[in-house]
Amino acid sequence: MDLGFRGEVADLYHQYRRGYPPAVIGSLVESFGLTGDDTVVDLGCGTGQLALPIAAKVRAVVGLDPEPDMLLRARRAADEQGVANVSWMIGADTDLPALGRLLGRGTVGAVTIGQALHWMDHDTLFPALAPLVRPGGGVAVLANGTPLWQQDTAWSRALRDFLEQWRGRKLTRTCGTDEESRRRYGASLAAAGFEVRETGFDYTDELDLGRIVGSVYSALAVDELPAPDRRASFAEQVRGALEPYAPFTEHVRVAILIGRTGSS
Repeated sequence: MDLGFRGEVADLYHQYRRGYPPAVIGSLVESFGLTGDDTVVDLGCGTGQLALPIAAKVRAVVGLDPEPDMLLRARRAADEQGVANVSWMIGADTDLPALGRLLGRGTVGAVTIGQALHWMDHDTLFPALAPLVRPGGGVAVLANGTPLWQQDTAWSRALRDFLEQWRGRKLTRTCGTDEESRRRYGASLAAAGFEVRETGFDYTDELDLGRIVGSVYSALAVDELPAPDRRASFAEQVRGALEPYAPFTEHVRVAILIGRTGSS
């Protein structure tokens, strides 16, 4: 599966994608009663934004992603942070039955999916996950804010207008962060037998133009990136489009769908 997140995009992803506040990790631990005896599977783990901080709370984490370069960057980040209890595996949601046979039924404390479910077939995935998790464990689907160009601020609308002109098409994808997608995911979790609730955490962040440009690059497939000798010009065009709307304040909501199994 080639989603384009390879080569230097993996480094851009690691540098510019938001991590998760400690309160989010704490909520996952509390929701599933995670302990030092548990294993967590982070599906669509990217470069480890979720897998690495949750590793400090459990015995082991399996980070699964279809892109080898993302996993290589995640492994490097783990080495840099001294995290030694994460195993990085190439795979996608369609590989969950095989992973289940490897780990065994009822052996996983939680399966986390951070801003990646829109790449997956959730109606097939959730029933496949149910046998994998232990009693009281479950599935967490996290939406880590809204794409920078889809927010309800003047600077975000200006960024969207610029990117639509630059790419020559409308930008409508919300990456699963919109309310309708969250409702569909929740209904699908419930249909798979999970007890579903939603929680969330809000915070405000102040961005500079460098982070905005880097975040845009991190969302592009590697063959869509501006050539290196054109990036200074691209950044200047973004600056021209956005500067009248400074400061660039972002209101981030980390929305978490918790799908929990029964306790017995």
